[in-house]
Amino acid sequence: MANNMFKGCWPVAPTPFMPNGEIDKEGMKRVIDCMIDQNVDGICILANYSEQFLLSDEEREILTKLCIEHVDGRVPVITTVSHFSTDIALSRAKLVKSLGGEMLMMMAPYHGALMKGTPQQTFEQFAKVGEAGVTIMVQDAPLSGVELPVPLLVKMAKEIEMVKCFKIECAQAAAKLRVLVKEGGDVIEGPFDGEEGITLFADLEAGATGNMSSAMIPDLIRPIVLDFLDGKIDMAENKYNEILPLINYENRQCGFRAAKAIMKEGGVIKSDFCRHPIAPLEANTREGLIKLASKYNPIALTWGL
Repeated sequence: MANNMFKGCWPVAPTPFMPNGEIDKEGMKRVIDCMIDQNVDGICILANYSEQFLLSDEEREILTKLCIEHVDGRVPVITTVSHFSTDIALSRAKLVKSLGGEMLMMMAPYHGALMKGTPQQTFEQFAKVGEAGVTIMVQDAPLSGVELPVPLLVKMAKEIEMVKCFKIECAQAAAKLRVLVKEGGDVIEGPFDGEEGITLFADLEAGATGNMSSAMIPDLIRPIVLDFLDGKIDMAENKYNEILPLINYENRQCGFRAAKAIMKEGGVIKSDFCRHPIAPLEANTREGLIKLASKYNPIALTWGL
């Protein structure tokens, strides 16, 4: 049975950089404040959509401290601690625990295209990180290339005390969510949708209680989730169908650069710079994103103006 805490919209915070590539610490605080002003139910930091693979270990530690301290308990913070090394993942988890962070998110252990943990190694890594004593969300992401079958996820939920939430964003996510919720029962406390909400409605129908989108339009996504959970299915579906073109544009044309472009346009951050080798959004694509987003008037597009 889903835990009422693990519902709603828990978007990923982008990491803002100055035009010279340095982390914009004040911009990071503004990103957090903008997200909280949209009544998000939680914030995820240092995820793939935070450009985690372009951050040094020192920068990760700085951002972990900055974000948890600046949020200051206003909403729960999920800190991504994924690493192929179990010891490094555990060290990151212990830092989160020391700072009072509420949750962790982890992918299965992998490195590059071919180094992947076995199901047993994956179980062992999550069990070890669980010793830090912080609630864990399992991120079932195609980026890792690691298959996480439902029986393994259920075993993890039953046998590892801190594994409570599951963000399912693999192919045919709704089908997997449906089986996971059915077979896991009460131990699946937080079944989540991901992938910017591109499969949100199907995932809600399958039993998802939460969504982890980007920070582009959480103010437009959250009402869909809450309406659905309140039994207002038609209202939720109509709202979803209305914003789906924008979600699709983000997912298929822009990726994590979309939220930064919208926030720069809306005065939340000074720069939408992405570190090399990530290229900036192609000019016409960026223009199309801003034009389409303006039809919906999301908070991030005007928050800092």
